[in-house]
Amino acid sequence: MTDPLFARVQSSFDRSSMLATLGARLTRVEPGLVEIRAPILPGSRQQQGFAHAGLSFTIGDTAAGYAALTQAVPGHEILTVEIKINLLAPGMGDELVATGRVERAGRRVSVVTAEVVALTGGTSKTVALLQGTMMPVPA
Repeated sequence: MTDPLFARVQSSFDRSSMLATLGARLTRVEPGLVEIRAPILPGSRQQQGFAHAGLSFTIGDTAAGYAALTQAVPGHEILTVEIKINLLAPGMGDELVATGRVERAGRRVSVVTAEVVALTGGTSKTVALLQGTMMPVPA
């Protein structure tokens, strides 16, 4: 049996060609929480070989947005109103994992956060923190 919440988020996720280009995959969906993983591919590295900040931003923003979607009224999607990122360390490793969370859900806007960590073997390091505002819109 497929979890209806996971299926709702996966359906929207599958329509994003950007996420497919980055090799991102949806790995966890709970009410108010979404996890997305993306490999650090050769095409998503910056000039020094680290994961480009754009990869961290993209999966962090997406994880936070889908966390908001888990609490949105059916028939709605989520748009980012604003989001900021603090880059804490270079994205070195095999893959990045973004965990988005809803800090406060509202009818018109929700405040969200995301943490992005780099994984190498069995070790992880936080590389970015994001905070933003999301808005539900009719699908």
